[in-house]
Amino acid sequence: MKRILSHTVVALAAGLCLRLFFVLKYPANSGDTVLYEQMAANWLQHHAYAMEVNGKITSVDLRMPGYPAFLAAVYAIAGQIGEPARRFVMIAQAVIDLISCLLIAILAALLQLMVSERIAWQRAYIAAIWLAALCPFTANYVAVTLTETFAMLFTIAALLPLCLQVGRVRNNGWLFVKKGWRWANDYRWLAAIGALLVGLGALFRPEAPLILIACWIVLGVVLIAQHETFRWVRTVAGMGLVCAIPLVPWTLRNAITLHEFQPLAPKNSNLPGELVPYGFMSWEKTWLYRFRDVYLVPWKLNDEPINVADIPDRAFDTIEERERVAAILEPYNAELTLTPIEDAAFELLARQRTARHPLRTYVWLPLARGVTMWFTPRIELLSVSGTVFPLVQSWQDDKVDQSVTAGLFLLNIIYVALGFWGVVHLWRRSTAVRPAAALLVAFILLRTAFLTTLETPEPRYVLVCFPALIVLAAQVFGESSEPTQKMLSAKAR
Repeated sequence: MKRILSHTVVALAAGLCLRLFFVLKYPANSGDTVLYEQMAANWLQHHAYAMEVNGKITSVDLRMPGYPAFLAAVYAIAGQIGEPARRFVMIAQAVIDLISCLLIAILAALLQLMVSERIAWQRAYIAAIWLAALCPFTANYVAVTLTETFAMLFTIAALLPLCLQVGRVRNNGWLFVKKGWRWANDYRWLAAIGALLVGLGALFRPEAPLILIACWIVLGVVLIAQHETFRWVRTVAGMGLVCAIPLVPWTLRNAITLHEFQPLAPKNSNLPGELVPYGFMSWEKTWLYRFRDVYLVPWKLNDEPINVADIPDRAFDTIEERERVAAILEPYNAELTLTPIEDAAFELLARQRTARHPLRTYVWLPLARGVTMWFTPRIELLSVSGTVFPLVQSWQDDKVDQSVTAGLFLLNIIYVALGFWGVVHLWRRSTAVRPAAALLVAFILLRTAFLTTLETPEPRYVLVCFPALIVLAAQVFGESSEPTQKMLSAKAR
């Protein structure tokens, strides 16, 4: 049984079964699903990256082109578009996610080899591939037409060469290949490959360059300490240029078609002529930190009435403030369209709330968003409530629902705890592996900090950190010490 479970094919087969279970039992969609499908269909049928606006095909830049290109390719192969083709899309994503699992296991093994080449790397490899293959949080998202699967793939694909790169930077560091294949140890090649993969990832998710920024921070700490500041500047510039290469066609398309310089998708998904509700979003950031509140307020904007009674009490410091919000929303609810005057009123309210409690807006609420996004049951796509607390009441309401939710909540905590333990484990064992471990941690922290600035803190955005988290978690199961000379002799005999 041990030999069977230690086989890569068995782990991947189990992972495929889990993903097919979600695809067949819990297929899902989101607000972005229809948007992606429409752009892909228009690209395939009308040869235009566009969507329908007031019954007219209109070129847009609302989303990066990578995922619609993938959908268009699946549509062309399947001979179907939109909803009828979703199952083909999900099966393809299941296979792609298994590739990510394999890359996660490879990076986990490489970190073990950085600690010592005499340590058996197989235990960390097997632990990583099972942790990745059976992770329900990442597997769940192959069953929805969203970019998470590709974002995770390009994240782990880029982290592989970048971890090798930062491992090489300290006194030339660890050699990936001892003989032949010299480019595999070349600092410049590793930097270029990593930057190129980040650029390709940005075609799916515009925040992908956060990986590069994390790498630059680690490189800066090491190189500046070695009095090689110019080498660091040269590396940053070179990697930035390579990362930009895959984005050139998209940037040129936006310049020619839309007459704008837009190398990435715009932060706010607004169509030409639409009001960007900056004031409303600023007001949200003074109180919103839970994803459940997104359904009650932000996602109703310009579509449904917003009931003041549905807004949490923490959104109001006084009774007068609640009355002000009610007065602003009254004309909005009549027209279901936020006007510039109403948006300006929310902006004024946001400034006043921030002036009264600046730490709340800039420190405590971002921290609360980060904690909430990380420690969540992650059941957005499942038919369960997601309510963990209060425990007794939730159990009395629905025992099955509470069991599933609480189980996923605890499993998420286990993954995070193992990742933290793995970092400590690596850091204590060898200085050679510290730059690579620091890169993984820096990426997780930097992405989390970025996500806390968003007005809609969706837990799914944290999933892109899970490949790095699982790599670190697998280190807990690796060899704890090098084999002694006596053991090595016995093995040789």
